[in-house]
Amino acid sequence: MKKVAFYTLGCKLNFSETSTLARLMEQHGYERVEFNQQPDIFIINTCSVTDNADKKCRKIVREAQKINPDGYVAILGCYAQLKPKEISEIPGVDVVLGAAEKFRLHELMPTFVKVPAGQPAQVFNSPIEEAIDYHAAYSLNDRTRTFLKVQDGCDYPCAYCTIPLARGKSRSDTVANVVRAAHEIAGRGRATGAVKEIVLTGVNIGDFGSVNGEKEATFFDLVQALDEVEGIERFRISSIEPNLLTDEIIAFVAQSKRFVPHFHIPLQSGSNKILALMRRRYKRELYIDRVQKIKELMPNACIGVDVIVGHPGETDAEFKETYQFLNELPVSYLHVFTYSERPNTTALTIKPTVPGNIRADRSKMLHILSDKKRRAFYDSQVGQDATVLFEEDIADGQMQGFTENYVRVIAQYDPLLINEMLPVRLTAVNADGLMEVTEPELILEKH
Repeated sequence: MKKVAFYTLGCKLNFSETSTLARLMEQHGYERVEFNQQPDIFIINTCSVTDNADKKCRKIVREAQKINPDGYVAILGCYAQLKPKEISEIPGVDVVLGAAEKFRLHELMPTFVKVPAGQPAQVFNSPIEEAIDYHAAYSLNDRTRTFLKVQDGCDYPCAYCTIPLARGKSRSDTVANVVRAAHEIAGRGRATGAVKEIVLTGVNIGDFGSVNGEKEATFFDLVQALDEVEGIERFRISSIEPNLLTDEIIAFVAQSKRFVPHFHIPLQSGSNKILALMRRRYKRELYIDRVQKIKELMPNACIGVDVIVGHPGETDAEFKETYQFLNELPVSYLHVFTYSERPNTTALTIKPTVPGNIRADRSKMLHILSDKKRRAFYDSQVGQDATVLFEEDIADGQMQGFTENYVRVIAQYDPLLINEMLPVRLTAVNADGLMEVTEPELILEKH
């Protein structure tokens, strides 16, 4: 039995697909091992959102060669679709699989051959227009939470983004199939107990519902159906475009049995001029409306924001506009991305470009703002009662978990707490910015 190891770069969607590919390999006679356990085959699932993701791929290939110089290295994922020739020339890489081929990994594996040193890797890469099939996926046994893929691809031509080039057109599973997968996850569970939380993931999940080119349902239809799934205590929406986050979705989550009050809503810029250059499908006024609606119905909801700094055309004045916009919004944290040039994107034609040192300065400013926002949100939650799902990550005798509204909690390690969802009182924010809670021993005594 050959040993295979996986390494995932990038988003929750990649993690869901890696986990599914690993299970397929196991079903076809391969033994899954950790990356450092001398596998015969290394599978690296790549991202290509930024230039840094490409560099990470090269580094992981080098690490694989150190672990097992005779090991077989396969690269798949977004980077593999966008730059197959470039990857094929990386020393140590044996095969490259594009978007239409990655779920055929187990079928193609018997045809793979170890490439002699100095020779380019085998490449299986079709034009992105051929990536039309939808492949269901979910993670299992990798983390306390499960990532459930509900949608793939994107029809939004944002100026800075390569995702449509890497994943193809927007397409989805059916509501029935997603619900069936959620029931399957609830039934399969994990070694430490049943799965308690599912995170819905995709490229543009608000665009859910396109099946075989036809619009068959909406994301709201899916949310309503999943709310009835027994055996899963929490559903979390990973990220949703502001123009697709409707009043009915927000109102439903506010009274839902299982969907938690946590939204991650990409903004990218607080300047309408830059939003237009980015080819985004909304203005800042709509974003304000979405945030206000959430806070009106769920005052304790956590709201995360994606923002890009240094996009071509962004002047100091427009960056300050973004900074002030975010500073005044009642959001909880930021995911800050520094713009990086990506081949075949329209942003490359926009002038002037922003110098790298200015991009770095702007990024630093927003990271500091994010820390302040998170601290203010956490401080507002002190004294509240919440429910925490405790995770397996343990460091220095302590463990962490998340409340329903995404407050990261710290507690003394207790193996009985792992993968348990327990009520706590949020008592104080510590020096590291983590929320302290009532003693776990007291929690366990009551349950």
